[in-house]
Amino acid sequence: MKFNVTGNIEGIREAILARLDDLYNYELEDGEFLPRELMKILAECSCAVNREIALYITRDGEIVSVSVGTDCDVELTDYRLRRNVNRLSYVRCVHTHPDGDGRLSDVDLSALKIFRYDAMTAVGVKNGEPTFVQTAFLVENAEVMLSDTARWYKLPDAEWLNQIDLSDELVGREETKQVEDERERAVLMGIENTESLEELRRLAETAGAEVVGAFLQKRDKPDGAMFIGKGRAEELARDCQALEADVCIFDEELTGMQVRNLEETLHVKVIDRTALILDIFAQRASSAEGKLQVELAQLQYRSARLIGQGLVLSRLAGGIGTRGPGESKLEMNRRRIRERMTELRRKLDELEKQRNIRRKSRERNDIPVVALVGYTNAGKSTLLNALTGSDVYVQDQLFATLDAVSRRMETAEKTPYLLTDTVGFIRKLPHTLISAFRSTLDEAVLADVLVIVSDGASPDMLKQHDTVEQVLDELGATAQKRIEVINKCDAADPMPSFPGAVMISAKTGEGLEDLKAAIASALQETYAPVSFLIPFSRYGILAEIRGMGRVITEEHTDEGTAVTVMIAREDVEKLVRKHGADIIRQKD
Repeated sequence: MKFNVTGNIEGIREAILARLDDLYNYELEDGEFLPRELMKILAECSCAVNREIALYITRDGEIVSVSVGTDCDVELTDYRLRRNVNRLSYVRCVHTHPDGDGRLSDVDLSALKIFRYDAMTAVGVKNGEPTFVQTAFLVENAEVMLSDTARWYKLPDAEWLNQIDLSDELVGREETKQVEDERERAVLMGIENTESLEELRRLAETAGAEVVGAFLQKRDKPDGAMFIGKGRAEELARDCQALEADVCIFDEELTGMQVRNLEETLHVKVIDRTALILDIFAQRASSAEGKLQVELAQLQYRSARLIGQGLVLSRLAGGIGTRGPGESKLEMNRRRIRERMTELRRKLDELEKQRNIRRKSRERNDIPVVALVGYTNAGKSTLLNALTGSDVYVQDQLFATLDAVSRRMETAEKTPYLLTDTVGFIRKLPHTLISAFRSTLDEAVLADVLVIVSDGASPDMLKQHDTVEQVLDELGATAQKRIEVINKCDAADPMPSFPGAVMISAKTGEGLEDLKAAIASALQETYAPVSFLIPFSRYGILAEIRGMGRVITEEHTDEGTAVTVMIAREDVEKLVRKHGADIIRQKD
């Protein structure tokens, strides 16, 4: 027998389902908000199945929906009889609480605001009898007016029905033009630690979301189907509804199947940490190369998460069971993504060729490179501006700048070098970004000196520094001379202890001269002025030396040509091995 009762009806006896189905024929009299007889039926059925039961009643007294939930909650749905979503729905929701508690929950009040019911009513039921009842109404500015709890047989029917009419009038008078907050309301979910969840909060805020809740579940390993397990996912669904969330952000990378399962359970958009970082990069990318790199990373991420109906959707392999209408929608999407990725890689290769030409020109001029690297928001761009007088975009946000920026500088000894600001690193940096931004990150790999900038004001400075070291190892940037710098020392409390680090404040200028001296010293170890004396009989060596460095002085003497060149130490050693140590001019 088919019943019109919806929801979780599995295992319920047909006699009870038939009794609930009969409620569709029940009509309320004028002046009745909730008849005592109807409450008795709800209490008996709800206690018999130990599940919540919800009724949706129109202003005309007609019951238009009967739904069954679990022992903890019932899914409250959008049941509007008015097209204008800004007005009340013309339907009031009445539901039971089998634990006997007639008070409305946060989830109930959230559903009232979201679905704009005429009223939201909870009926506590226990031992087959109603206990207490509470009702809430919407008033001006979508605020909630909560009634006192009342004994089930002493409901103020007339007062509550009048309040529905008053609420409809108040809500109807609201200004139609309202300035809405366009930011999405986000709930965060993590399984690692509070520090990682706090960083996720900053990422979400950087992406433009308003974080309204954050939850942590300690797990040894993620659940394969839902990452956090079915029970916790159902609890999270209630949290999302109570907090009126638009999106739930997970602090780990999710599979396509996990995202789909979670969205079906949570009824909100679900994204993971990787997708969030990609979204930030998409907002921040300004150069043509940066935009191409971000799009490529996004396509790499999405291509691994295209979900269809398994092998049924694949019609490209041929053979029995695969002949038919041709490409499926899933295969078409995959093919288009592959084609676009191929095009993006071709364009990036062209830009990489241009970058290599600039690098070779730099190498011919023998200009050393000093790269600023560090955790995101450590103050690298602020430091670049402070050292060079530039106006690179600076903001107290994660990944405020993505594109590598270089400025020419000189040491006090007039040694020229390029100071380069690179993209910031972060924990669990997506591999798609590392591969897509390889050419940009190569600035760190090819630099002669690395200035590792750490955020002295962050309590997680040492963990962040370990992350930077790990990413540099992955990139292969391990052989360069390194200068450790702790920025924001003016805001650090207490002052971090880091042996050998240069303490600076890029904002106030404190310690910048010490940093310049450290850079000059590091360059001296790599590049230094060396004087050669080339006899006229061996004049060909002079052209070789000129090609290896920048000529500072050159003069002709009776013994030959004396030339002083800014040259790399390894090139000096190469010349000595090839031509002998006597070409080095001895100091008087």
